[in-house]
Amino acid sequence: MSILNAGDPLDRLRFPVDEWALVETTPSSDDMGSTETLFTVGNGYVGMRGNMDEGRAGQMHGTFINGLHETWPIRHAEEAFGFARVGQTIVNVPDAKIIRLYVDDEPFILPEADVLEFNRRLDFRDGALTRCVLWRTPSGKKVMVESRRMVSFVDRHLGVIVYDVTVLDSDASIAISSQLFNRQDGIDEFDQPPVEFDGGRAAGKAGFDPRQAESLSERVLQPRLKRAVGSRYTLGYRCTNSGMTVVAGIDHTIDTDNEWEQLTSLTDDLAKHVYEVKAKAGRRIRVVKTVSYHSSRGVPTRELADRSDRTLDRAASEGYEQAAKHQREWLDAYWARTDVEVHGQPVVQQAVRWNLFQLAQASARADGQGIAAKGVSGTGYGGHYFWDTEIFVLPVLTYTSPIAARNALRFRHSILEHARVRASELNQLGALFPWRTISGEESSAYYAAGTAQYHIDADIAFALTQYVAATGDTDFLTRGAVDILVETARMWADLGFWRSNGGDRFHIHGVTGPDEYTTVVNDNLYTNVMARANLRSAALVVEALRERAPVDHEHMVARLSLEQAEVDEWMAAAEAMFIPFDDALGIHPQDAQFLEKELWDLSKTGPEQRPLLLHYHPLVIYRFQVIKQADVVLALLLQGDKFTAEEKRSDFDYYDPLTTGDSTLSAVVQSIIAAEVGYSELALKYFMDGLFVDLADLHKNSADGVHIASTGGMWSALAFGFGGLRDHEGRFTVDPRLPESWRGLSYRVTIFATRVRIDVSQAEVTFTVEEGTSVPFAVRGVDIVVASGAPVTVALEHHGDRLSGAPSTSDVEGTLRADGSIITASVPLSWLPVSEEHGE
Repeated sequence: MSILNAGDPLDRLRFPVDEWALVETTPSSDDMGSTETLFTVGNGYVGMRGNMDEGRAGQMHGTFINGLHETWPIRHAEEAFGFARVGQTIVNVPDAKIIRLYVDDEPFILPEADVLEFNRRLDFRDGALTRCVLWRTPSGKKVMVESRRMVSFVDRHLGVIVYDVTVLDSDASIAISSQLFNRQDGIDEFDQPPVEFDGGRAAGKAGFDPRQAESLSERVLQPRLKRAVGSRYTLGYRCTNSGMTVVAGIDHTIDTDNEWEQLTSLTDDLAKHVYEVKAKAGRRIRVVKTVSYHSSRGVPTRELADRSDRTLDRAASEGYEQAAKHQREWLDAYWARTDVEVHGQPVVQQAVRWNLFQLAQASARADGQGIAAKGVSGTGYGGHYFWDTEIFVLPVLTYTSPIAARNALRFRHSILEHARVRASELNQLGALFPWRTISGEESSAYYAAGTAQYHIDADIAFALTQYVAATGDTDFLTRGAVDILVETARMWADLGFWRSNGGDRFHIHGVTGPDEYTTVVNDNLYTNVMARANLRSAALVVEALRERAPVDHEHMVARLSLEQAEVDEWMAAAEAMFIPFDDALGIHPQDAQFLEKELWDLSKTGPEQRPLLLHYHPLVIYRFQVIKQADVVLALLLQGDKFTAEEKRSDFDYYDPLTTGDSTLSAVVQSIIAAEVGYSELALKYFMDGLFVDLADLHKNSADGVHIASTGGMWSALAFGFGGLRDHEGRFTVDPRLPESWRGLSYRVTIFATRVRIDVSQAEVTFTVEEGTSVPFAVRGVDIVVASGAPVTVALEHHGDRLSGAPSTSDVEGTLRADGSIITASVPLSWLPVSEEHGE
């Protein structure tokens, strides 16, 4: 069984255990890039990396806005028709975090300071990053420096920084310089050399790594506006090529019993407000800095500046305490519906909550934008949106924060026209969504591992149908989201073809599956299985609309020029989809030719040669049976009701030793299926690798940003893996696979607006409605209905070598009541819960 990083990830942790916070008690420069990522604060729209307040040392100083990007021409070594033409990369916006401190004209520079006490804390319940430092100045004075940084989940555009300074044992002359600094140009007040802008990371970084942001040597943000009114400053810019606009604003208040005066300074790239204070011993100085960011695809900066003023005015009228109160209330509600409790495992519990908190910071206020692979925590992958969202992030959002899930799907719907154009460029009907994008246009320059991953269409369709089945939000379908299903089904019907060889089968050739170490193949199993689901769900939805919402159906047919013959073709193709299977090995080949390749012996590939993509030419990798990330195994999860228990174990046994784990997307999937097929210890090992991938920097690239797909995947590993939840075609089943070393697990799912807590122990599983009415489940074949005020407990029988967590035929007819009696009529869920009255 191959895992990228051998050993226990806990050995690489240096953070004290706090189940509701990430805490650092010793400042270190050794892992500065990683901790800048780990201590990020954000809300899905704006993210501030965890740089120290004073803005001195740092590996990647960054503040990022979701979707704000620059474009650049992709230059291919050899051109070909249909290649992506325009690259996109996230922009590092003016940094409002900086507050610099001088005591008797001596600068506070943390890496050089005589630090007597240090504590930094990212609190998952308050949603704030706090820091407390006791500094002894060169002259021997003791100064307490405390700060609190927050990006609001309630007010999408607002950030607040509170900076407190107290000279404990002496009077002193204090200067606090609050800045808004555009790092692309200019020299800061310490005459540090300018940072060459490259899309967010320092140019010339050693080594080749395609996962990092592309380098841009020209200035990106062109000054368009600068304004200072009192203690408020506004800087506005326009991106050189993309034309996107951004405005950053800062405002200040000071609270102290000391005498003070203020100075101001404003240039195109630097706004500076300085408080000079005659500090008395023991008298605190508090500066509250409110921050506002607004961006647009082309709205003039003067209008964005007006919006910024309204944000800052509102913050000033409400005060910091009110903003903090709203933040805590928002997070209280978030944890009430999202928290996963791992009983008796404090280290795991802390890491689980850090992952779930990062998920909120990447998605909560994306509000119709995509959810980037790194969220708003760094520049990795250029700030692009991938299939990570639909397969790894949307499941947890669908079951815990359905509004955020709906918004993410709305983004895909908003770029549907781009997807239609892209399909046409590739001579296909329907729509082909971009493999990686920000604007909606394909930005992947390497088509073999980019555009060829047609499965993204099916991934988006899967997420959409999963969302509708779990929420009952058919209004979203009828208002236009059904178009996604129709256009993706059209693409598959056109891309695939019929071949008769003892029977008509439907084949899909020339595609790349999730495994990017095997490209442009025929009949990739994952692609075929997911395309089959896409075709089938599109046909079922169209038919359901025709029967249950005829008016909406008529509008959709007219809008899309849809004919019944197309729908019939989709269902026929789905039924006849070729699913490769090798009788001799008893497994599903990853693709039609995969088993013909030479096996790569990963036991002879040392860690210094990993990941393979950084040490071997693609042609070398493509010749072998070696897998970057779960491919067939992922199909076993997403379409698990289409495989037998024996097939799942055989497939897992074959592919797991071939999987490098070079992708952080892999561990979560391998953990879930390992748990399902009975490999409990291996499941836990994979889970721990995924859980600590950033906290322990297992892939040595956490400095580039949080692996957001992994954070979402951790919820899936807990709920779908150890918790045993499955949701195939709207039927919700639970078959737990709790590790033997765990006492219990509690997680929550919201289905049809009813939130249910599921408590799993080694002996039983209990369902409790926390909010709402009732939800039907099946537990190892026994149907139950859990209702408000009536928890249901089901004993978990030991089935020996039981393999399957998929829905199975019940040995008990009917439905279990809370009191243990049996109801003779079960309560099945229809796959598409469309109201009979809707649209009529």
